[in-house]
Amino acid sequence: MQKTETFKFEFVALMASLMSIVALSIDALLPALPDIGTTLRIKNPSDNQLLITMIFLGIGFGQLVFGPISDSLGRKPVVFFGFIVFILASIVCVNTKSFEVMVIGRILQGIGLAAPRSLTISMIRDSYSGNYMAKITSIVVMFFIMVPVIAPTLGTFLLYFFSWKAIFYFNLGFGVLIMYWFWKRQPETLPKKKRIKLTPNLFVNGAKEFFKYPEAIAYTLISGFITGSFMVYLSTSQQIFETQYNLADMFPYIFASLSISIGLATYLNSTLVVKFGMLRLGYLATIGYCLVSLLYVVLFWSGNNPSIYVLIGFFALQFFSVGFLFGNLRALAMQPLGHIAGIGAALNGFISTVMAVPIANFIGSFVKTSVLPLFIGFSIFGVLSLLVFLRLKKQNQVISLA
Repeated sequence: MQKTETFKFEFVALMASLMSIVALSIDALLPALPDIGTTLRIKNPSDNQLLITMIFLGIGFGQLVFGPISDSLGRKPVVFFGFIVFILASIVCVNTKSFEVMVIGRILQGIGLAAPRSLTISMIRDSYSGNYMAKITSIVVMFFIMVPVIAPTLGTFLLYFFSWKAIFYFNLGFGVLIMYWFWKRQPETLPKKKRIKLTPNLFVNGAKEFFKYPEAIAYTLISGFITGSFMVYLSTSQQIFETQYNLADMFPYIFASLSISIGLATYLNSTLVVKFGMLRLGYLATIGYCLVSLLYVVLFWSGNNPSIYVLIGFFALQFFSVGFLFGNLRALAMQPLGHIAGIGAALNGFISTVMAVPIANFIGSFVKTSVLPLFIGFSIFGVLSLLVFLRLKKQNQVISLA
């Protein structure tokens, strides 16, 4: 176990790369959704969103399997097994001619990616705690979020010179390189003496332990609210910029510029969190998230879309708040769960993701001719997140603003 407050660049870079496999598998496919829809003869263009949201569903359920097992077998072998599932699912996706099978393949991809996605957090928790854990998590999340800066452009490049299948092949090649690096350079973070015996009741006992901590539950709920509303943007961004604003050629660049807003916020969080604390920064970011979305709803209640520059400005402010939330919320939920980091990360990820997918699918179904439903969703779930924070504050389990 690394000493607290000892920064190891290669560890952080490797953890960020493991999570980047997930981001690349999602965001690089965005420009290809219309082509995939044409190839698979999808009648309703809105159904393309399922190729994005369903991978999150797989990630959510996959964590329930890989998290508890990793508490018994260690982190590394479980990460490798998950990647094997990802490889097999990718083969299904590139060879099918059925949209339904493609959706199943994306779910299976998500299940496989759940291993590096959730166990990255477990390995960070194995190695760090407190506000310094939030610092490391923020840095990892920053690189994870910066992948969308290049992913749509990369996807567009592969689509132009090859086909949408090339995106799947590229993701596989990138994943193999990261897995080799992981195998050669990363030691196991969970010593055998700290592992939990593999029993039929492993998950049940771990779940009981997880639900003993109200703060872990609360921050998991907030993660679900924020992730769900943000997932709507991920699944509808191509439709918004290409269909509503007729900016198909500019879509990769707009998407990249907005990702920079989140990346900047996560970087600032990594520099501020040790001084000000993850609780305070998370609370203030939630307030900002609410205010920005509510302001948009008030100004554009008619449903008429503003100019693209105004929309990008609101998105940038909204996602700046998100950048302060992602790392802090995960660290806050994991703080009391160091002794069950695998199952803790699994339940945190599963609950927040399973909450997020129906939220994204429901709100996304209304984002057809106007961006207003998206900001209404931001507002509703931002307010719900703030209410959870206030509830914790009332119970004297969260920050004082003094």
